[in-house]
Amino acid sequence: MDNETHVTNEQPASLQARFKDSSQSELTILYSKILQQFPNVRFGFSTKKGGVSRIPYGLNLSYMVGDDPNFVDQNRERFFGKLGISLDLLAVPKQFHGDFIKIVSTPGVYDLCDALITATPSVYLCVTTADCLPIFLYDPITPAVATVHAGWRGTKLKIVEKTIKKMIKEFNTNPAELRVFIGPGSGVCCYEVGDDVARDFDQRYLVRYSTKKPHLNMKLYTKIQLIDAGVKDKNIEMSEYCTICTPSLFYSFRRERLNSGRMMGVIGMDK
Repeated sequence: MDNETHVTNEQPASLQARFKDSSQSELTILYSKILQQFPNVRFGFSTKKGGVSRIPYGLNLSYMVGDDPNFVDQNRERFFGKLGISLDLLAVPKQFHGDFIKIVSTPGVYDLCDALITATPSVYLCVTTADCLPIFLYDPITPAVATVHAGWRGTKLKIVEKTIKKMIKEFNTNPAELRVFIGPGSGVCCYEVGDDVARDFDQRYLVRYSTKKPHLNMKLYTKIQLIDAGVKDKNIEMSEYCTICTPSLFYSFRRERLNSGRMMGVIGMDK
């Protein structure tokens, strides 16, 4: 049996619990305070800790990065098993850094999309990241949930705003009632971009430090998109973690390139 221990106050609030498994490695899962207020919502976000894959993969949950598929299977069983979610209930997008959104009602793999929405209980939506932002939305009135994958391209295309518009159209969602968690991703502290990318963003989302390249604040831009779409500031929770400068917990494609595994987040509604 796994023994649950709680993190100390030095950790950001979004890191709620750590679990030690029989192999003595820590299975570390991040939770959201804002989503934990709803007993019918099941949510978790993985880290690199607690997996069976060989270094550097750890708890890698992606089949697309060169890891042994058998290890990925075991890692998924560990992560989703701890959350009490059966693997055959997952809806997993094949992400491509665009703004295509799909409404789903059944589990499965969904090609070429970066956001999923469902109003169907026991369909658990996933998002896979290693620097891009994972965004999780819950409409408690419909009810419905959504996941969004947003790198700089998706952020520029305003995918999170478009996801909310689709929820309004399909389910009559009231944005003021939405609860949103912006998970770990590239922080403005580390996310350098070239001038070709920077020119596509308003100067208020760019910071220039001592380096020549500007730093892009994707988290701030995402939050502003949410507020512009009608989400209340008090209903938005943002992870303090930057994946690039937190190598003990997170994979980072920017930092590790082809040796990077992937985290996965999941949200769904129990029956």
